[in-house]
Amino acid sequence: MNKDIAAGKWEQIKGSVKQTWGDLTDDDVAQINGSAQKLAGILQEKYGRTKEEAERQVNDFWSRHNSDL
Repeated sequence: MNKDIAAGKWEQIKGSVKQTWGDLTDDDVAQINGSAQKLAGILQEKYGRTKEEAERQVNDFWSRHNSDL
């Protein structure tokens, strides 16, 4: 899972991140800052996901939004 997003593209899709994972705060999204690894870590903390589940969810999200990136 090495799918980091460039800053400009991150600005375009961070709303989708908050929509997909509604419990994420603005601070969470700011901390993620386009990092797939940070997003997975926050999903583990906020939603109690295993590392594998969180990584799968992040990879699925990136795949769905690939055309936006």
